[in-house]
Amino acid sequence: MVQARWNGSIIADSDDTVVVEGNHYFPRDAVDPAVLQPSETTSHCPWKGDARYHSITVDGSTNQDAAWYYPEPKDAASQIRDRIAFWKGVEVS
Repeated sequence: MVQARWNGSIIADSDDTVVVEGNHYFPRDAVDPAVLQPSETTSHCPWKGDARYHSITVDGSTNQDAAWYYPEPKDAASQIRDRIAFWKGVEVS
């Protein structure tokens, strides 16, 4: 089981993550929806496509843009469709 933790809370856990470039992508339904806040931030990856971000809020603290996903990944990255990855101090193990 792989878990993502931030600010003392488990925010995602799954035994079905996909690892791309060293990042675990969790199925969306394995992530606690209560901690995700929509963000206007976007970025572009030449081979994965356009990413969107969520901020994470746990116990009143917010980690800005700490989760990302590809709503319409390119064919080469189709395995991460409907999956979310984390960074910015989110511990994944």
